Amino acid sequence: MIKIGNAFLWFFFLVNPLLLLASEDIPDLPEVWTARNSVEFALGNSPDSHVALQRMEMAVAAVDQAKVGYYPHVDISVQYGQTNNPMYSFGNILNQGTFVPSIDFNDPGRTDDLNLRAGVEYRFYNGGRDQAGVEAAEAGLNQSLMERETVHSRLAFEVVRSFQSMVQATELLEARKVSLEAIRASLSVAKARFDAGDLLKADLLNLEVQESSASENLLLAEHRLELSQQVFLNLLGLKQGTVVIDSSQECEQQLPQDRSYTQRPELQSLAHAEEAAAAKLTAARGGNLPTVDGFASYQYDKGYVIEGDGDSWMAGVKVNYRLFEGNRTSAEVAQAMAGLSAIRAQLKKVELGMDLEVKQADLSHRQAVQRLQVTEKMVEQARESARLSRTRFKEGVILSSDLIDVEMRLTDALVRKSVARASIKVAIADLRRAMGLKQFDGMKEEAK
Repeated sequence: MIKIGNAFLWFFFLVNPLLLLASEDIPDLPEVWTARNSVEFALGNSPDSHVALQRMEMAVAAVDQAKVGYYPHVDISVQYGQTNNPMYSFGNILNQGTFVPSIDFNDPGRTDDLNLRAGVEYRFYNGGRDQAGVEAAEAGLNQSLMERETVHSRLAFEVVRSFQSMVQATELLEARKVSLEAIRASLSVAKARFDAGDLLKADLLNLEVQESSASENLLLAEHRLELSQQVFLNLLGLKQGTVVIDSSQECEQQLPQDRSYTQRPELQSLAHAEEAAAAKLTAARGGNLPTVDGFASYQYDKGYVIEGDGDSWMAGVKVNYRLFEGNRTSAEVAQAMAGLSAIRAQLKKVELGMDLEVKQADLSHRQAVQRLQVTEKMVEQARESARLSRTRFKEGVILSSDLIDVEMRLTDALVRKSVARASIKVAIADLRRAMGLKQFDGMKEEAK
């Protein structure tokens, strides 16, 4: 598993405020969207990416909080008060160095005291719980980084799939336009033949009905394209905008050769979760060990009623050992062990699922490639059949119903080819996601 270096982490979060400031600016939109710049833009502008970034900030704060135990606790206090309580007044007299043998212990009188105190405490040992807490927090930070990579991986795949959906919707719209133009051309021929008395009214009506159906299909294709564009903008974190796509650069998305899932961020995230759970188990077991604390303090007392002052100091070491606490530590250890076992079992389950995802994505790609080969031949045959049928209809050899069937088969073949072509791109994107790879080789890691 990949373990991220602490130096890189702290450098990243040192410059992270600059990234946050940049993210608040209105992003520059490209004039033409490609699959690559769409993914890069989404990683920098999507709300999901921003949420993951804030979770990383929380993880950094958790690491800082866990490291509190490495530092001493220093306290400074100032207090002023007056009293005639015999015990406190006598204490003030002693602290201020004004004791005389003739003092009445039962009634030393009214005194005041200005007390300035500085103290320091440091825990030398607590059974390794502080170190385990830091290790758990750092593992949690690494886990949050991998969770962000998981978000980016899923988001990038969805963007690619949405982009291919727009490409497919655009090709479908073009196919519907071609179909409508062909029907209208045949309808024009049919009207000429009908006027010449060479065509039945029923055949003319069939073509007119088919024209209406083709017009409806064209409207549906337009709406589908508009909807796919709105879904695309939503993934990019945009409410509205003009979408102009260029699918000619899709070849940049390479088909991976290896079929491994070891780079999946989800897998690495669980590995860090296992590290955190092991550290928590160590911390829980530390409850059975003693703690050793060092302490030191200095104080200065000043009195104005009896005009005295004095200072004092104290230092020492303290050892604490908890003999009984109602089996609290043993319960915490049992809970931590169960949590660690659950994560290890989940890790095995996730590995099986990832292996299946890679195999499914690979199978989907191979099927899409074979499907494209078949549909390309289908389109070629359908186009030639449509060309011949239009000529024969013009010559009055075939009926309008036969021509309609041929035109529908051509449109269906074009749609199937478009679906197969888009399916190949989506399958490649899904395979790269399943293997834990970036959607495009050399794509920058972080948001713009």
